[in-house]
Amino acid sequence: MPLGNPFAEIALTLLAAALVGAVGMWLRQPLIVSFIAVGILAGPAGIGLVTQHDQIELLASIGIALLLFVVGLKLDFHTIRTLGPVALATGVGQIVFTSVIGFLIAVALGMDTLTATYVAVALTFSSTIIIVKLLSDKREIDALHGRIAVGFLIVQDLAVILAMIGITAIGGGRSADQSIIAHAAMIVVKALAFLGVIAVLAVGVLPRTATFMARSPELLVLAGIAWAVVLAAAGETLGLSKEVGAFLAGASLASTPYREAIGARLVTVRDFLLLFFFIDLGARLDVSLLGATAGPAAIFSAFVLIGNPIIVMVIMGAMGYRKRTSFLAGLTVAQISEFSLILGALGVSVGHVGPETMGLITTVGLITIALSTYMILYSARLYEWLAPWLGVFERRTPYREAETDSGPAPQADVVVLGLGRYGSGIVRHLLLRNRRVVGVDFDPEALARWRTEGVPVLYGDASDPELFDHLPLNDVNWVVSTAPDIETSRVLIQHLRERDFRGKIAVAYRTADEGDVLRLEGADVLLRPYADAAEQAADAITTAVDRLGAVASTTPGLREVRLGSASTWAGHRIADIPLREEFGATVLAVSRGGRSFFNPGPTFQLFPGDRVFLSGQPSALQRAVEYLVRVDYAPHQQEQEDFAVEEVPVSALPGWTGKSLADLEVPARFRVTVLAVAGGDHQQLSAPDPQRPLSDRDRLVLAGTPEDLKRVRAAGVTPKEPLPTRL
Repeated sequence: MPLGNPFAEIALTLLAAALVGAVGMWLRQPLIVSFIAVGILAGPAGIGLVTQHDQIELLASIGIALLLFVVGLKLDFHTIRTLGPVALATGVGQIVFTSVIGFLIAVALGMDTLTATYVAVALTFSSTIIIVKLLSDKREIDALHGRIAVGFLIVQDLAVILAMIGITAIGGGRSADQSIIAHAAMIVVKALAFLGVIAVLAVGVLPRTATFMARSPELLVLAGIAWAVVLAAAGETLGLSKEVGAFLAGASLASTPYREAIGARLVTVRDFLLLFFFIDLGARLDVSLLGATAGPAAIFSAFVLIGNPIIVMVIMGAMGYRKRTSFLAGLTVAQISEFSLILGALGVSVGHVGPETMGLITTVGLITIALSTYMILYSARLYEWLAPWLGVFERRTPYREAETDSGPAPQADVVVLGLGRYGSGIVRHLLLRNRRVVGVDFDPEALARWRTEGVPVLYGDASDPELFDHLPLNDVNWVVSTAPDIETSRVLIQHLRERDFRGKIAVAYRTADEGDVLRLEGADVLLRPYADAAEQAADAITTAVDRLGAVASTTPGLREVRLGSASTWAGHRIADIPLREEFGATVLAVSRGGRSFFNPGPTFQLFPGDRVFLSGQPSALQRAVEYLVRVDYAPHQQEQEDFAVEEVPVSALPGWTGKSLADLEVPARFRVTVLAVAGGDHQQLSAPDPQRPLSDRDRLVLAGTPEDLKRVRAAGVTPKEPLPTRL
């Protein structure tokens, strides 16, 4: 394909972007870094592929307009009112301190005042797109530090809009005989008039127009793009810049009920068109300038990577937040954003700064975005290393987060970390089984919901080492983590083992390889939330639907019901369930694990997860279904179902030494089961040999009800009771 053909150039550029982007994804880097690298590779400094700058610049301009439009969509008045003091204080404070310190560093490096101002302002903005993506991938967007980070990122987005307006007012299209003050005043008048017209349209016209357009999702999205580009063009015509016009276009639709639908559908289009901005930026960079600015770029990068987080930690620590929350929130500002690059490009276009300054800002962006990505991905491990030195950023009483705790944790049988949908389901089923549960989560709303239901909760997450100092681990039998992140699970297991936790650990996982690693690390039970749900869904589809589902949905005398794990009748034979006597219903078939059992006999046993097909009179079938799935835990039932596992030394049981288990008739006399024998100096567990004589160094691992185990201990001198393990 010959160069100079716009279509061919764009096609090859897209192919290069896909290949380099795949490498960047493998390196766990944001696509921004890959796209700028593609621009450098395809530009004059590389293979010289990109020559049609005008066409690429046009696509890039539309991409920037859509970026600002989507940002405006998220800034409705309710959001602005509820940003909260910490988001406002941290956002404004970080902007002020970063810009002031950055300005002083730039001046010290010999830059003139205007250039130093541009560089300092560019250092203050962090990438909302990158941070939200990383926090979402780590499932920390709803954590306290995630919410605070999103809050001050919104403040930064507002600040960059004001900065663009200021740049346009100072440097845009001023005639030679017009003073800066007069020009700025004219820009302000135009901006107020433009804003007034948009406000009138947003109140009286746009809601009705959006409702009409929403009849067709495709038309709604097209109208959104058109509105963004039209106002961007209007803003540029008025001298306010197309970025400001696109932002106001989004803000004008932010209060409509369709903003989420528009924003969600525009994300892919926005990201695709922004690709051309970063490619064009990389193609226009003079690589020799990058080398010339390597020294200042290294200094500014170090300031952004280290100084920005410290500024946030100082502000949040002074406001009463814990050092861990401050640290994790601070990491989100350890890079400059795509807005910094846009701001620098705007400065070049109005003649305020030269290409070398744009090269400096771009180099800082590449360094900080690349390194901060790893800092955020491995934030838990990084915090563990630095925690001993971070106490200086925490008040003696971090009162802000004290409100999220419910006081000392009460005694519990199970601790569940992660109160999302999966974790909440586990908690509810444990409560149905009369287990004492303590919930742990970093989402204040989830904690509030469970606190209103009377369930004790703690603020924290599995990767926080300080959390385990507040858990009642001495009496806990199980610690369950529902976060399917292998690093979080490994940290959890490590902290529990370091504290000599004697209970069992259950963790969620995604892949079989991760499960093998976690089992080697010490996990007792592996949870498969996605695989288990998929297996149950496949069972339901391949058995119930294919064979009887269609009939059950159309026949009044046939009903299908799934037997839950908490059902009173789970584990019972059909003969034990008075379906025929009470309701005149018959079990026609049972579907289990991909197999179907037709006309099961009275001795057929039902298990949790079975899909049972009942036939009978339509008027009585509903009552039969309700009877079959009912949950009825009597107070005494818990005591009957519980059993414990513990070790009893043979030396504490007079008369047992030298005799075999067969001689002692342990199951018959005490109604307990000998699971294993721990013998010898190494206390290795082995299967019980009924004929081997017991020594005084042996310890018997017994299973039975607490009452029966007590009878065994009463047969000799009662030892110090080890903690029983409830199953």
